[in-house]
Amino acid sequence: MKFLTLCMIFILAPMIPFESSNAITLQGISYWDENPVSISLKNGRITALKPLGPETDRPPLYIAPGLIDVQINGYVGVDFSGPDLTVEGVVKATKALWKAGVTSYFPTIITSDVDRIKKNFAILAEARKNPEIGRSIPGFHLEGPYISPLAGFRGAHLEKYIKKPDWKEFQEIQKAAENGIKLITVAPEIDGMIPFIRKCVESGVIVSLGHHNGSAEEIQRAVDMGATMGTHLGNGCANEINRHYNPIWPQLSNDAITISIIADGFHLTKEEVRTFYKAKGVENTILVSDALDLAGLPPGEYIRGERKLVLTPNVVKLPRENVLAGAASPISKCVGVVMEYTGCSLKNAIQMASTNPARLFSLDELGEIEVGKQADLILFSIKDNQMVVEQTYVGGKLVYDQN
Repeated sequence: MKFLTLCMIFILAPMIPFESSNAITLQGISYWDENPVSISLKNGRITALKPLGPETDRPPLYIAPGLIDVQINGYVGVDFSGPDLTVEGVVKATKALWKAGVTSYFPTIITSDVDRIKKNFAILAEARKNPEIGRSIPGFHLEGPYISPLAGFRGAHLEKYIKKPDWKEFQEIQKAAENGIKLITVAPEIDGMIPFIRKCVESGVIVSLGHHNGSAEEIQRAVDMGATMGTHLGNGCANEINRHYNPIWPQLSNDAITISIIADGFHLTKEEVRTFYKAKGVENTILVSDALDLAGLPPGEYIRGERKLVLTPNVVKLPRENVLAGAASPISKCVGVVMEYTGCSLKNAIQMASTNPARLFSLDELGEIEVGKQADLILFSIKDNQMVVEQTYVGGKLVYDQN
């Protein structure tokens, strides 16, 4: 079925689940094969799956595993790297993300003063204990401060806080995070980075290469030490690079690297998304939002992290550096865009936005609809090439209903 025809049946009201003996049964069009399916939930888990017969009316909504965003800097005014972060703010952001179909995410803290980084990770660790929203935060992402200081490659990260890797310092940050940091983005060419990567991997942290100008040799050494991911490939890169020798081709050609991409329709061109997807394939591509706390706020100028940012309806810009500072949309927008740009199926788009991050980070309970898995599910339509989330379930509990 072509993408533009997916919205044809979604003019109906969303289905209301019914409960029986403390169990919930949902009906929807399976994201996997686009056939109607019935899914039973009990005690927070999926207990049964069965196809619906031809005599059953076709359900009005798709059903899929909840989305997993491993790179999100904030949402609806809550800045995970900001000076005013609170547990209440994290709760607010999490509930807003549920509305966008995000059932799990890695709050991302970017390059800043190390004391601020520690303080904010401690706050995130406390929020993670919150019984209402904690299960939606399986880990954290530290993006920097061990990245390239060069203009363009550093993106919107402030140069004065960028530094060389320091294992003792990172251990202190990880302690503040109560060992919640599961992903770190680093630049492989920085002095001391290769042994630092090895120590991160040995400690159980996934290492991703980003905001860097590493050569093919430096990238390969990082992979040899256990780096397995490339952060928002095509972004965090200078506007002008050598057409042969640049940090994009080695990551794109290296089969050991799973890339993440911001497919919001603005961070990458259609041709870039298509090329990255064709080179890496659905198995080795992860969709991320890279959304800032400005996402969900009115367009205009804002001061964030000692920087003047411009929020447009589509992206966040850093005019001083002539670079993008982050996204203004949740990952659910990327699902529609990647389908439109590449012609991939809904199944493949959901795999990149849910199944793949679950697998890479060993979130074995998440990312797929299977008996025994945690019941993190979304029901949605696709209208005008966009995912419209109608209901969100986390651990079998309805946490968002559009009606």
